[in-house]
Amino acid sequence: MDWDKLRIFHAVADAGSLTHAGDALHLSQSAVSRQIRGLEESLNTILFHRHARGLILTEQGELLFDATKSMIKRIDAATARIRDSEEEVFGELRVTTTYGFGALWLAPRLTKLYEIYPDLNIDLMLEERLLDLPMREADVAIRMKEPSQADLIRKRLMSIRMRLYASPAYLAERGEPKDVADIRNHRLISQNPRSAQVTAGMQLVQELMTFDIDQTLTVNNYFGVLQAVISNLGIGVLPDYILEDFPNVQRVLPDVESNEVPVFLAYPEELRHSKRIAAFRDFVEQEIIAHRRQRRAMGAD
Repeated sequence: MDWDKLRIFHAVADAGSLTHAGDALHLSQSAVSRQIRGLEESLNTILFHRHARGLILTEQGELLFDATKSMIKRIDAATARIRDSEEEVFGELRVTTTYGFGALWLAPRLTKLYEIYPDLNIDLMLEERLLDLPMREADVAIRMKEPSQADLIRKRLMSIRMRLYASPAYLAERGEPKDVADIRNHRLISQNPRSAQVTAGMQLVQELMTFDIDQTLTVNNYFGVLQAVISNLGIGVLPDYILEDFPNVQRVLPDVESNEVPVFLAYPEELRHSKRIAAFRDFVEQEIIAHRRQRRAMGAD
């Protein structure tokens, strides 16, 4: 079976569109269409149902797509191993983590990583959805829970808690709450309850809302919550790792916090010997050690 046709079929099935697949493959729509017709003729079957909004796989198409996904996964893994030099770290590394941790903690530290490995290219994918590492949707993940997928190497990095923070200017104007019941006299800023987030954070917000808070602002990620806090809009529910890098906020109600949230780094077993992953893993671990030292120095724990 012609590999080029299978590669193009996989791109079309993944995109659900001849046009989008062509853009990804740098081919014209007509060229993609010819390859799909040729593959259907060679298999003597129909692989796609065509309709106005795109393409839907037939039953036979689903069977072939399952096979090409497995093939792409194995090829990606082999390519990653081939590209990993024994002595040098270079090439692309796809890292996935949550929007808050990636934007507020990881991204600001990547300058140091690039200084050590200037030929390493990080593709940082920030989203709450859990990407499938064994299927190579990403190479390495940092998540706020232990990954449940099989065939993963996982390492617990640290623990975080959700706490309450406000800007000094806001507290100077509105006063600092003396106890948790006093939170009703302030605007509470938190993630939208419909947004994907750690359970511990959601539980803390639900507990705070039992105090009949009238003024609220909800955002769908912690970056937005932090920006609202810095802008003096109220008291925000934020992960404790923000305190080190954002000295323009301060903790309020020190006795109020969420349950502990574990942070794990994970990557596929087949990438165990990847120099890029080892470099990234070691870098993150060293930054976390420095982070802990800084927190102890600040008395933040």
